[in-house]
Amino acid sequence: MRKNPYVAVWPVVLIALFGLRSAAVRAAEEEGFKPLFDGKTLAGWEGDPRFWSVQDGVIVGSTDETRTPHNTFLCTTKTYKNFILKLEFRLRNHNSGVQIRSKRLDDFIVAGYQADIAEKRYTGILYEERGRGILADVNPEEVAKHVKPGDWNEYTITCDGPRIRLELNGFTTVDYEEKSPEGAKEGIIALQLHAGPPMKVEFRNIRIKELP
Repeated sequence: MRKNPYVAVWPVVLIALFGLRSAAVRAAEEEGFKPLFDGKTLAGWEGDPRFWSVQDGVIVGSTDETRTPHNTFLCTTKTYKNFILKLEFRLRNHNSGVQIRSKRLDDFIVAGYQADIAEKRYTGILYEERGRGILADVNPEEVAKHVKPGDWNEYTITCDGPRIRLELNGFTTVDYEEKSPEGAKEGIIALQLHAGPPMKVEFRNIRIKELP
């Protein structure tokens, strides 16, 4: 029986077309976003080199070899006002967070809004570092259903005027409206290493879309 050469080709063509379509869909979803991390260097960021590095395309913060006496941060050199920030994180032990609309105080010490990251209780809350503390709490049992412990998780953080919304793996944990004049309207973005026991946190695919 003569074999049809196109039978073997069509699956390959369909897979290729599906891949192109998927890429197009992803591009459309990410329209307007710009990378904050080039995957190779810490260009555009400033932090203590004892704690922060790039390994295999990932920003790594670790206190395994050197302990920090206080919370320390990797900070953007640029400030941002209204935006949508997307990133992936993976935590091993302890506590971390993503600072938004924040300010540097001294020696990579930061104050301001924080999308919290923790092993259990605090992931998904809105906290104010060196400020008012917890601004918007969550139901930890409900949030835990959407967290992948020890694996990569995605944060989507939207700052638009007085509103700050946090989404964890597509689940909205906080939709907060700032009513206090203390609330910052603009500032840096920063990644946290928490003082205390040895820990490691990783970040990748950091991108931002600035809003009017």
